[in-house]
Amino acid sequence: MNIRYIKNFIKLAKYRNFSECASDLSISQSTLSHQISQIEENLGNVKLIDRTTKKFEITEAGNIFLEYASQIIELYNNCKIQLEKYSKQKYDTITISASTIPGSHILPKLIAEYKDMNPNIKFNIKINNSEISIKNIIKNNADFAGIGSFINYKPEQFEYIIIGSEELKFICSPNHELLKRGQNTVSFNQLTKYPFIWRESGSGMRTVFQQQFPNYDKLNIKLEMNDNDSIISTVSDSDFISIMSEMMAEKSEKANLIETLDVKEYPIVAKRELYFIKKKDAELSDIKKDFWEFIKKKTK
Repeated sequence: MNIRYIKNFIKLAKYRNFSECASDLSISQSTLSHQISQIEENLGNVKLIDRTTKKFEITEAGNIFLEYASQIIELYNNCKIQLEKYSKQKYDTITISASTIPGSHILPKLIAEYKDMNPNIKFNIKINNSEISIKNIIKNNADFAGIGSFINYKPEQFEYIIIGSEELKFICSPNHELLKRGQNTVSFNQLTKYPFIWRESGSGMRTVFQQQFPNYDKLNIKLEMNDNDSIISTVSDSDFISIMSEMMAEKSEKANLIETLDVKEYPIVAKRELYFIKKKDAELSDIKKDFWEFIKKKTK
């Protein structure tokens, strides 16, 4: 029987809702349903969850299995810890939930370097916005998170490492009217004349922009998207303007997809630090502790 399926059954029993549990696990509802069906089949086609009613119900057999499932997972985890000291090769899976810039531009090279030294370590990287990544830490759905803002959470709720810093830049199409004079410096009043697109609520970049840029609400906000690449694609072929991470803007500018804009009234639009975080006092395996210290050392 698959240990992961058992863990997911326990989580489903807490949620008592397939769609919410599947969303939390970052899998489809049909995948979760298939996993539960596999457990039921392995147990001799015993029905654990009553799927015939509109209300979620765990059967009597399901409650019995839930009690044993919790014991199985506890024993499995204790067994892994005890056996670690006998293994010459270290095996572990490190799950990281990260927003776009930490997850795509900073952490990959650090992960690659660590994996070269520890080839048996597996990494599971989930790209989410900062808010979802923090929630994944709180709900124990990830060991670590890479974020661009603590959103509405307090930094002291977590242990964190600063892994980078950057400014945010206004961007537009290389063919935009704003560039017709051959200059990238514009007034803020000029920006307000064009449609503006930004990231969704929960994005670290959007949160920092709203917190630090006093006149963001005077922009002609027309669209929001949950993906930086989609924003760049939209901006590059239209008269839309946007705000973008300095790291991503530089790469896109070199590819001639966008141009960055300087604003006369605001030499620095907004700036932020990027963080690698974990739950405070989290119980981690030796490998995960070692990886945390590795990141700390590499980003000093």
